[in-house]
Amino acid sequence: MRVLGIETSCDETGIAIYDDQKGLLAHQLYSQVKLHADYGGVVPELASRDHIRKIIPLIDEALKQAGCDKSSIDGIAFTSGPGLIGALLVGSTVARGLAFAWNKPVIGVHHMEGHLLAPMLEDNIPEFPFLALLVSGGHSLIVEVQGIGEYQILGESIDDAVGEAFDKTAKIMGLDYPGGPRLAKLAEQGTKGRFKFPRPMTDRPGLDFSFSGLKTFAANTLKAQGDDPQTLADIAYAFQEAAVDTLLIKCKRALKQTGLKRLVIAGGVSANTELREKMATLMQSMQGEVYYPRLEFCTDNGAMIAYAGLQRLKAGQTNQNINVKPRWPLNELEAV
Repeated sequence: MRVLGIETSCDETGIAIYDDQKGLLAHQLYSQVKLHADYGGVVPELASRDHIRKIIPLIDEALKQAGCDKSSIDGIAFTSGPGLIGALLVGSTVARGLAFAWNKPVIGVHHMEGHLLAPMLEDNIPEFPFLALLVSGGHSLIVEVQGIGEYQILGESIDDAVGEAFDKTAKIMGLDYPGGPRLAKLAEQGTKGRFKFPRPMTDRPGLDFSFSGLKTFAANTLKAQGDDPQTLADIAYAFQEAAVDTLLIKCKRALKQTGLKRLVIAGGVSANTELREKMATLMQSMQGEVYYPRLEFCTDNGAMIAYAGLQRLKAGQTNQNINVKPRWPLNELEAV
């Protein structure tokens, strides 16, 4: 089966074609970072308009890259939520229009399920069951995964997602958009031990997160210490260290609670080098294994949507309407 995947949940237009026998045949991505940089964050209306401009040319390019045409596409998958409603509607209407014109089945995909399954695009794939840490600009989730659609949320953020906290802290520090990667880069120049940030909610039972306090702590430290270059680097180091340690502590707790030995880490923040190194050390100490998507598939992309959609289309699931869900709990999904 060969599926066209369409991702338009936020500020990246991702198109891909995935074949269940041959693997990934095409992958096209257009990022709107430059468009939103002047505003310090994503402007939803501008994002929607840019998706409209880019989506059809990218689909044409993906078909050309894959060396196929519409007749060899067996189904279409699109991100139907969660995300920005205008951006989601661009992808859903185009997907539904193509499905009608080409007489193909179509399925709406949960954005975070796409991230969760992104490591399946690699050669070394995790077997079910496993624990998943999903960390992005909009989500921080610890999920017990028994199979596709069989998700139990064990912990989530009660306020800012970890990626959101990275971005907001970077903005407080005067770093350009996108802030999270810039903060991580600046942290490489930081001094270990100069500042000690709290590890929120790690001194109590449970697996939920809270990251807004770290942002406030960084703002107060900056106000008290000044904003010379080395101080900014040291604050970035301390913030990143605290955020990563918090994720590490919660994952270790969840692994012990569930008895699982496989950990999947996905979403935009999974590209963070410090997070990858510390999680690898943790899993080695617990005689387990950690799985990531490659860096280009950590952020939003059409390949993960094509793969997730293919699994559901193969199971006979379809969705012929254009409805989108800006908010959509992961555990509402139907099992495959």
